[in-house]
Amino acid sequence: MEFLFLYLYLVVLVLFSTPLIHSSSTIQSSSAISRFQQYLQINTAQPSPRYQEAADFLISQAKSLSLQSQTIDFVTGKPLVLLKWPGTKPHLPSILLYSHTDVVPSEHDKWTHHPFSAHLDHHGRIYARGSQDMKCVGMQYLEAVRGLKAKGFEPLRSVYLAFAPDEEIGGHDGAEKFAQSEIFDQLNVAIVLDEGLASPDEHYRPFYAERSPWWLVIKSTGAPGHGAKLYDNSAMENLLKSTESIRRFRASQFDLIKAGLKAEGDVVSVNMVFLKAGTPSPTGFVMNLQPSEAEAGFDIRVPPTADQESLERRIAEEWAPISRNMSFSFKQKVSVHDESGKPVLTNTDSSNPWWSLLENAVQKAGGKLGKPEVFPASTDARYFRRRGLPAIGFSPMANTPILLHDHNEFLHKDEYLKGIEIYESIIKTYASFDDQGKHGGSRDEL
Repeated sequence: MEFLFLYLYLVVLVLFSTPLIHSSSTIQSSSAISRFQQYLQINTAQPSPRYQEAADFLISQAKSLSLQSQTIDFVTGKPLVLLKWPGTKPHLPSILLYSHTDVVPSEHDKWTHHPFSAHLDHHGRIYARGSQDMKCVGMQYLEAVRGLKAKGFEPLRSVYLAFAPDEEIGGHDGAEKFAQSEIFDQLNVAIVLDEGLASPDEHYRPFYAERSPWWLVIKSTGAPGHGAKLYDNSAMENLLKSTESIRRFRASQFDLIKAGLKAEGDVVSVNMVFLKAGTPSPTGFVMNLQPSEAEAGFDIRVPPTADQESLERRIAEEWAPISRNMSFSFKQKVSVHDESGKPVLTNTDSSNPWWSLLENAVQKAGGKLGKPEVFPASTDARYFRRRGLPAIGFSPMANTPILLHDHNEFLHKDEYLKGIEIYESIIKTYASFDDQGKHGGSRDEL
């Protein structure tokens, strides 16, 4: 009889204990998703982002995690939130987990759900502006710290989390000023993690460099003439010759991608973004008058491996030659080289231990890392690379369509939660590295 009672007791214990464990895990996941939604619901869209509301939210999260926090205003009204998880060996160079708080504008009527509702549909997709770019990463940092603290992990190196403004408009009042500041110097940063891109397949995409923006404006001048007359060197004719030459160059670069010979980040991309010409009239434009001026703008992105001098000659001699009454200027031109004349990139070989540590950390967490790439656009990571620091772009979003700046931007909740596990592994690995290949810093084996 005693044996029967003991048997029944054990059966009841198993039946009731298993759901409780599952319920606890479910509650934790639900809370993490809820905090992510709260952050997404703060409208930080340019040109009028609610920066202070975002800063207040982030500082409240820092307090709940017992992290040190400070708000830095390099420019009034544009707070940068800096959080610190002190290491047990603070003399070791630190880890910087970087993200930006602003997002691009949205055409609300083009979205299935309001871009700041953070709607979670029945498929598990979270719709919101910033769900991929890049509020997901900022919150995954915080949730990873939350998880590591709960498991008793203590970092050897100090871990900093930075949430900066203005990335979507160039980062000049955020990351650029931060990277050049005495405050940043005092952090003694060894490695920076910044944003990457979603991956349509099962591999996470790491980025070791990015293309530099050259925003080119070409202007053509010529004598005005009757709209019916054919003559050489009109402003429009000369500009059209240039655009045709640029189109051929663009096609040659695009063909390399289509043929699978190069990735998007490895070629020079050129896209016309505006064309301005004509003589205005009350009803539109004067149709029988050829204009004396014409102007076009091009967004050019140059990889760090490109021959910068050759491209500069092409612009001056072929795209906007003085001989055709043409001139050019740059609204922005970022060099592909640092101050020492070296390409601005982060090594992905044995000379950079942070790269192999990232590979190992992702693998330990059950993820798959793809080949290192050049980011096709620009991120704030460039400001840290110019300081000579290794910076890796990485957003753990596998099996996810690339929707940054697109309508109906979303991230599946399962990918978001998996990304937290990935960052837990990365932060643990990075913060435990002591430069001699040794690891430690945990009270218990995680």
